[in-house]
Amino acid sequence: MTTAEDIEKAVEQLSSRELARFRAWFEAFDAERFDAAIARDAAAGKLDALAEEAVAAHRAGLSREL
Repeated sequence: MTTAEDIEKAVEQLSSRELARFRAWFEAFDAERFDAAIARDAAAGKLDALAEEAVAAHRAGLSREL
């Protein structure tokens, strides 16, 4: 059995209250990891081309107010 399978089985055993607590924790954990990855990619310049493309599209009148 893999670690992921062990975790799945453990999650299946949680009460509704504990599952809600776990879900909230995991959502925050996942968001933090995602934000850190975006920050690393931005610092490394991996998002520059996308930003330049978006700015060019806006300047060409291809964007709209939300």
